[in-house]
Amino acid sequence: MATAYHNLSSYDPATVPSGAEMTVGIVVSEWNENITKPLLDGAYSTLKKHGVKEENILIDFVPGSFELVFGAKHLAENKPVDAVIVIGCVVRGDTPHFDYVCSGVTQGVADMNIRYDIPFIFGLLTTDDMQQAIDRAGGKHGNKGDECAITAIKMIDFYRRNLEE
Repeated sequence: MATAYHNLSSYDPATVPSGAEMTVGIVVSEWNENITKPLLDGAYSTLKKHGVKEENILIDFVPGSFELVFGAKHLAENKPVDAVIVIGCVVRGDTPHFDYVCSGVTQGVADMNIRYDIPFIFGLLTTDDMQQAIDRAGGKHGNKGDECAITAIKMIDFYRRNLEE
């Protein structure tokens, strides 16, 4: 597993562009709030650390992870955002529900990256058990929210540097 070799919160701050002129939307699943709240906190604090103004971080909530796709689409179409981060957590259970939810959200976020001219950042934890989620939401493997925030800033910068004139 890649996370075993790389802490999600480890990065070189010198490689992160300024977020001072960026607006980032974050859509958060209320399901597994014990995980999604620390992920949101990590993303929020990392965005602020790299210059994104508090008023330029737009946060909204949806009931579950499957609804992240609709929430992200709605945010992108109705708010002036430069990127959207989706944050959720799906823990494997005894039924195939895990597979359907994970697949649907993955496909939905990938599709939005193709359809829209802003990046959508995949912050959905897909774990075999709750301990793996805890380990990635501020535990021994860092915080996936930090990683999502850095990715959002870097992808906004990528897009702006590569705009066609």
